[in-house]
Amino acid sequence: SLVWAAKPGMLFRKNRDRSLHTLDLSWVFGYNSSLAVHSLMDGEDQVLLYISSHTVVIHDVLRNRQFHLQGHTNVISCLCVSEDKRWVATADQGPDPLIIVWDSYSGVPVHTIFESQTEDGICAIAISQDAKYLVTISAATVQKVCVWRWTLPTEKPICSTELKPEFGYQDYVIFNPQNPHEFVSNSKTQVIFYLWVKTSLLEEGRASSGMKTAWLLSPQTFKCLVGQFSQSVFHFNNTQALTGTSTGKLVVWDMDNPRTLPEELPAKPHGITATKVVSMQKESLTVLQVLERCIVTGDVKGEVKFYDGQLLLITIYSHDKVGPLQSISFSTILRDPPSALPGSSLPFLTSWSDSLDSVSLMLNRNFILSTSDATMFRVATDSANFEKIMEEAKKAVNAIACHPQEPLVAVGSHCGLLKVWEYKQTQYLISRIFTEAGIQCLSYDPEGHLLAAGFTDGSVYILDAISLQSICEEFQFSKGPVTHISFSHDSKYLATADETYSVTVYKSVLQNGSRCWEHLAGLDSHYKPIRSILFGVHSDSNEPRLLSLGEDQQLVEYDLNSSIKDHLVVTHRDRLEHAAVPLCMTWYPQLDTESFFITANNCYKMKLYNTTTKMCRKTLLGPTYGSPLKKIQILPRTSSADPQQHYLVYITKDKVGLQMLPVDGNPHKSSAFICHPDGASDFAISHDGRYVFTAGGKERTFMKWKINLPALDAAAFLGGEDLIPFYNLLDGGREGKFFRELEDYFYYVQLCSQGIQTLESRKVSTHIPLEEIPSVMRAIGFYPSEEEIEDMINEVKFSKYADTGEEVTEINLGDFIKLYINHRPALGLSMKTIERAFHVLGYDNKKGDKVINRGDFLSLLQCRGEQMTEDELAVSMTTLLGRKSRKGRPELDTCDPTGAAALTEEEIPAEITAEIFVADILGLPIAK
Repeated sequence: SLVWAAKPGMLFRKNRDRSLHTLDLSWVFGYNSSLAVHSLMDGEDQVLLYISSHTVVIHDVLRNRQFHLQGHTNVISCLCVSEDKRWVATADQGPDPLIIVWDSYSGVPVHTIFESQTEDGICAIAISQDAKYLVTISAATVQKVCVWRWTLPTEKPICSTELKPEFGYQDYVIFNPQNPHEFVSNSKTQVIFYLWVKTSLLEEGRASSGMKTAWLLSPQTFKCLVGQFSQSVFHFNNTQALTGTSTGKLVVWDMDNPRTLPEELPAKPHGITATKVVSMQKESLTVLQVLERCIVTGDVKGEVKFYDGQLLLITIYSHDKVGPLQSISFSTILRDPPSALPGSSLPFLTSWSDSLDSVSLMLNRNFILSTSDATMFRVATDSANFEKIMEEAKKAVNAIACHPQEPLVAVGSHCGLLKVWEYKQTQYLISRIFTEAGIQCLSYDPEGHLLAAGFTDGSVYILDAISLQSICEEFQFSKGPVTHISFSHDSKYLATADETYSVTVYKSVLQNGSRCWEHLAGLDSHYKPIRSILFGVHSDSNEPRLLSLGEDQQLVEYDLNSSIKDHLVVTHRDRLEHAAVPLCMTWYPQLDTESFFITANNCYKMKLYNTTTKMCRKTLLGPTYGSPLKKIQILPRTSSADPQQHYLVYITKDKVGLQMLPVDGNPHKSSAFICHPDGASDFAISHDGRYVFTAGGKERTFMKWKINLPALDAAAFLGGEDLIPFYNLLDGGREGKFFRELEDYFYYVQLCSQGIQTLESRKVSTHIPLEEIPSVMRAIGFYPSEEEIEDMINEVKFSKYADTGEEVTEINLGDFIKLYINHRPALGLSMKTIERAFHVLGYDNKKGDKVINRGDFLSLLQCRGEQMTEDELAVSMTTLLGRKSRKGRPELDTCDPTGAAALTEEEIPAEITAEIFVADILGLPIAK
């Protein structure tokens, strides 16, 4: 097998060019600086292992290569590495948490634990010295500690116990290197020691609790102020344990010696005593390790100190550029012993308790430092040389943009760091740090000469795209953080949107023979967050066209030519939605004679609008991958792609995907992959259409994805042609009961249109009149609003008008199925949606239920939304409520409002809950 034959260094020999996925993760920039970084190899091969979002990255620093271990769907919360650096265990927090053990030699996940005994995931994990056992601590309020024998094919822990909440949130755990049945964990205020044994019951899979001893952090316990606990370790003498604190002290714990493993757990905890508190320094200790015969500490000043077994200082490694340490990882490659130790001399060491040979051997290992401010250093112990390996964003990465002509990508973060990378060779080029505010959005101009940046304080910088130097003074016209920024096609205008719902336009002007930028005008265009600003070109000229789309459902178009200083002219305001919320838009490729722009809303629908009339021409089912689309962009054509085929790139809350055009509701034409489980903030596409870059927001990472169009084409082909993909979206498919009922309704409408009582010969057709579409839709359980009915009929009526100039008057069964699939609610009718409406419109009654008064209920139907007339309301209520009361009530067989009013008073309760509305008035079943 791959694992059996695997050796160190063979991981990067794998051929990764033949990907079967539409999007293949090519490179990960940035890492989770709150987790440890491990040195897998050192010397001729410098290989690091670290976590970026939900991905384990194995990085060959010298050869500039990465290999990615992908399997988690949530952000990885903790990891550990075996002593020989081969086995890597990772765990996550979130829905369906996983524990995965990887072989770092081959990249194979050798064991996955799906049932991690907790719904909240894991916050701490450790692996024993012999690499046979794992210990995990859950992230729940009542934490659970589990011991796993991961080398066995089992989903159950061999031992577990629950921790009391008063023990504090235990977030660090480590095994005793000399005894896999012993481990210690700590929170900020308590240290817990554990001892566990295997019994016959455990071997049969029965759960049992281990033994624990907890120590509370308090001045009374230690007779002095010790601060908060950071990390704990077992002393190499196997009779003591140590815990580092935030005041620079080490708590020394004495344990029973010798401690033999009993066959059964004793009735009382084994003896643990805090014997002394040793003041090591003033600065907080953040890292504590045992290496061979030495104790190693790291602190908030970035200093690494080595002590002997008696806690006497051996040597110090420090550098003024190193920040607070998060982890220290030592290499397994031993160099020739140094002639002298940095900061000390060998003769001075000979007077200490530890032997010179063991100390020299220990100090002969290089190590990797990782800081909490996202910087990595490699330290060569023979020369005390600190080599910076990586420096990444310290705060959220929300801004990303690709150069329009060169293989360059610019990335900005909330810490003010702006970096530019050459992405084909993955080379860092240049950076600039802005100390005043964080970068929120970026955009290159179409010529690639300028880079515009919007900041969290509302300022806008226009930079030279190569040097990143400002070409003019920054602008400060936005009252809130700038969320969107974009250039016009001719680079004459720059538009921004901000969190105060304003659109601001800047203009390039000629002054003294040179071009400069000035503020043109701004406008509070929307009353809810702006989701997109979009530059285009007028069809009858080459002048730029500007539109903005907001969550207020308004599309606003501006007249840039008529706008003057401090006055931005609006030409049109169009309401695109009535119920759904539009989230993004872009220009649609010119696939036929009619021009469109496309939007995506929060109901998983994509809509095509005529660019001139703003009329909705098509409603289509969009990708349904857990959350709606939040940004869309047309993929530039590649030289190898079919010139007639177009694609659309999108991101959802946590995924990046590709959609084949034209959009028609076929789910096989779309695919998506998890990119940032904690939220994707933005994306950009390379100018050649070969790569997509996604920004991870608060994950502080961004990712490079290689696009593989043949994979999506193959998936669409295998999904079937014509109506086959749509049949599969119907309940029961082509052979199901639903389809047969739909056929019956379809032909029944033909009978009705020809007259039920007619004696003339029947004309059986495959089409029905357009005006019958609402009746069939309602018969099969879809109840569209009047606006939705109008959209459906117009969609079919004008489907061929641009080509033939004629209106369509009827529809066949196949097109009706497509119409139904694309217009019906993507996720069905939800009870939560109705309850949410009652929460907004109703009030709390004496029982605490959200209710609507009967009078208010009838008034809302007649005065709000698509208003019903009094006669329409009477007919509807008679039909709905009369099903129970019609018997013996002839006045209800007519549409007399008087009879309806009487029925209303009798059948509708004075207070209506969501359940009463659905079950008793509408007569719909409520899922349990």
